[in-house]
Amino acid sequence: MAEYKIYFKESVEKDFRTIPKKDLQKILSRIETLAKDPRPPGHEKLTGQERYRIRQGHYRIIYSIQDREFTVWVVKIGRRKDVYR
Repeated sequence: MAEYKIYFKESVEKDFRTIPKKDLQKILSRIETLAKDPRPPGHEKLTGQERYRIRQGHYRIIYSIQDREFTVWVVKIGRRKDVYR
């Protein structure tokens, strides 16, 4: 299976600023795993959208997958209550 390329929406940079460094390292490691398997165990498809969610601690990583281009776009990172707004 080919590896997927990971991209970040520009607004994710703002999300990174509010996350403590120890949590940010874990989140980035979790995102890196999406390159090999964009649908890991525990992922969930969001209702009514072509986006998925994985958890990392108290944080949620929202992303979309483009299988034809082998890309994953991270669109939002935040605590559970903040992500779904």
